[in-house]
Amino acid sequence: MAVIRKRLGDLLVEAGIITEEQLQKTLEEKTSSQKLGDALLQKGLITEQQLIEVLEFQLGIPHVSLFRYPFDENLMHVVSKDFAKRNVLIPLKKEHEKLYVAMADPMDFFAIDDLRLFTGFDIEPVIATKDDILRSINKYYESTDPMDELLDGFEKVEQVNIRDERITEDDSPIVRLVNQMLQAAVEQRASDIHIDPQETKVVIRYRVDGVLRTERTLPKHTQNVLIARIKILGSMDITEHRIPQDGRIKTTIDYLPVDVRVSTLPTVFGEKVVMRILDMSSSLNNIEQLGFHDKNFGRFKDLIHRPTGIILITGPTGSGKSSTLYASLNHLNEEAVNIVTVEDPVEYQLEGINQVQVNSGIGMTFAKGLRAILRQDPNIIMVGEIRDRETAEVAIRASLTGHLVLSTLHTNDSISTITRLMDMQVEPFLVASSLNGVLSQRLVRKVCRDCMSMEEATEREKEIFANRGLDVEKVARGKGCGTCNMTGYKGRLAIHELLVLTSEMRKSIMNNEPFSRIRELAIENDTVFLIDDGLNKVLKGLTTTEEVLRVALQG
Repeated sequence: MAVIRKRLGDLLVEAGIITEEQLQKTLEEKTSSQKLGDALLQKGLITEQQLIEVLEFQLGIPHVSLFRYPFDENLMHVVSKDFAKRNVLIPLKKEHEKLYVAMADPMDFFAIDDLRLFTGFDIEPVIATKDDILRSINKYYESTDPMDELLDGFEKVEQVNIRDERITEDDSPIVRLVNQMLQAAVEQRASDIHIDPQETKVVIRYRVDGVLRTERTLPKHTQNVLIARIKILGSMDITEHRIPQDGRIKTTIDYLPVDVRVSTLPTVFGEKVVMRILDMSSSLNNIEQLGFHDKNFGRFKDLIHRPTGIILITGPTGSGKSSTLYASLNHLNEEAVNIVTVEDPVEYQLEGINQVQVNSGIGMTFAKGLRAILRQDPNIIMVGEIRDRETAEVAIRASLTGHLVLSTLHTNDSISTITRLMDMQVEPFLVASSLNGVLSQRLVRKVCRDCMSMEEATEREKEIFANRGLDVEKVARGKGCGTCNMTGYKGRLAIHELLVLTSEMRKSIMNNEPFSRIRELAIENDTVFLIDDGLNKVLKGLTTTEEVLRVALQG
């Protein structure tokens, strides 16, 4: 297997997909049981499509796209769903005594031997991407849609009892439907599931790469049992429909732990449910993987290594602020420092960090938690969000008394954050003396690397780039393929604007000078604004001009 790894790495280097340095670093950092291909995928250095194309060349095994493959559905009875999932494979077709099977790892000889033994066929492996295989397993092994059973099973249910078998039995249609919804969301890398009750139906929508799209529509009479099942999973009160509720689901999907935050909201057509799927891997981000511009990266590292002061990360909901905060805490987390956080809610649990949960119901607010933390001899404090004057003042005073404070604020850009603090009635001299820097960020969709092509920039694009002092000839666009669900985009990355306060800016704030002056000083200090960072990432072929304009001009 060591030879295979070396050859695979060499082939990827020869093909120009990764560098020798990236290969060696990955080989050093990966665990002994982890395959090189999986480690490179996890780091985002290659795509699944690139991996299987190199494997095809290396092993002489053809690869297939399962997006519109004509499956022989009778073969689903030959190979069990559990075996298919566990080994990431799916039967495709049978020709005489040969069974063609799509596999993510065609070198898994144990799985091939097991298949040969219990099917009696000669096994002919072909390569397909892991995503493709898992999507197909869920599509073809669930030929009996639980919705059909739900429709036949019962009429409209007004009240659901907590011991009702329909919402507790593992094999009941509604339980299988909720499991399917969660599974499909995880496979599509959705960040949220929306269950929207309407007058005559219930609409299920997924937010994938920041964009909502309708997944399926259910009949109205399924609404009560569906919501009751989700409430039971989230340890919520299924008899209460008049007030909003919050819950949390911890489950395992495809052998991976998944954490889901649930929120219900009463509407005129019933309770709307939003399920936020927490990506457990994002809390383990290295700050080097956050996609910083070279200049911003050096400045941000300098900011978080200062012993005192306050650093604010700003942006709208869903702009990756929490991921940046957690990555920063991970970077700073070492034995010599005491890190304490106060959050609402605690999204990711980090080893070696003391995390406090806000509970306004018993009076445990951000400000109260923060005051208590100050008596715990902290070096670094993270406040989940500054929502009011009291929290802002306590956070600022903490930063002035020998602590490094990291927090978030909802503002459109870095400079307007200073205005926002003053709107909260925080004294200008406190802002000027405590604030080290403000990182404003947004998430943009990445161009799908499997269907990307370079195209001539439009005249409008050339004009936009020229206005920011940049030249552009060609830009990347995704044509749409099975990997990206025909959208042309797959995954997201952050664009940043980092304002580092200089002594001139501090004087300007204390003298109550207009904010246009701070902007002038920011330009003099070579600040990379959101739009500039975004356009630089368009030049690198990572995203599109449309995406950058969509998010950078929101405010």
